Amino acid sequence: MNELNFKSFYKSKLLVEQHFHGAFGVDFSTCEAKDILFLAKKLLEHGIGGFYPTLVTEKIENIKRQIERIKTAKEQQKNQPETEMAQILGIHLEGIFINPEKKGIHDETLFLQPAIANYKLIEDDFIKIVTLAPELDKNGELQKYLKSKGIKVQAGHCSGGDLSGCSGVTHLFNAMSGINHRENSTALSALINDDIYTEIIADGIHLSDEILELIFKIKPEDKIILVSDSLPIAKSGLKETIFAGKKIFYDGKKATSAEGTIAGSTATLDEIVRRLVLKNPENFKKYIKMASENLYKYHNIELNGFVHWDEGFNVIKVGKPN
Repeated sequence: MNELNFKSFYKSKLLVEQHFHGAFGVDFSTCEAKDILFLAKKLLEHGIGGFYPTLVTEKIENIKRQIERIKTAKEQQKNQPETEMAQILGIHLEGIFINPEKKGIHDETLFLQPAIANYKLIEDDFIKIVTLAPELDKNGELQKYLKSKGIKVQAGHCSGGDLSGCSGVTHLFNAMSGINHRENSTALSALINDDIYTEIIADGIHLSDEILELIFKIKPEDKIILVSDSLPIAKSGLKETIFAGKKIFYDGKKATSAEGTIAGSTATLDEIVRRLVLKNPENFKKYIKMASENLYKYHNIELNGFVHWDEGFNVIKVGKPN
């Protein structure tokens, strides 16, 4: 934009995206390092200062290949000015160790039992978040191992209600057992446990506004994490693509498989913040906190910079680090 016309109405910290499969045609499960750097530049334009590339269920060799490519992109970032692109903060491993009953778009033929031996097949120090089904983890052994390594363990694509070995929950209510008034469940446990961080996809498709209102009333605001769960088809101009081994169709509103299963969102994190704020402008700082400060605390990170928003809550400028 023209600097002479620049007028900031709101200012915030840089956003952080911890559940994000790609956008602008870039798929973290197949792309090259150069594609990740391209996407990192696009993300910063949207006020996102840091992100955790999220990998879906794939063959072991493919996951290991993509881990190396993401690490290569991270290494190449060291030669780039911090003001040019969002920082790669680590890898979120969403697939492999999840429950077939709550598979979502994932390929269940590639699932592995949550176990230390199986995790060691793809283990890497750059993996910072692992989504798994706690009910399938015998005696919680993998959860304990991951926590001993400083990795955030999140319950997702699961049905169990015991979250004692978890730090967080992946996309609350989506691909997990919901609230039942006669028994415990993943969603219920996440809602009533004030120590559990909860991802939510507030794009208006994955969760209704009424459920969002319930979450905001029950959960402490410093334990809510806004995520996009964005797909590679987002911002690509494509109407269909292949993701997680399946053909995905985008109708201009949502992205689904041929069977109609929602595959992820097509919104960027700043757009999700904007959607929430337009409904409740007085909560701007609260929603920003859920997309920035809460993640800084959760991951013990700090990003140096700021985002300017216009009066319509669109990102118009990203400020340089101090």
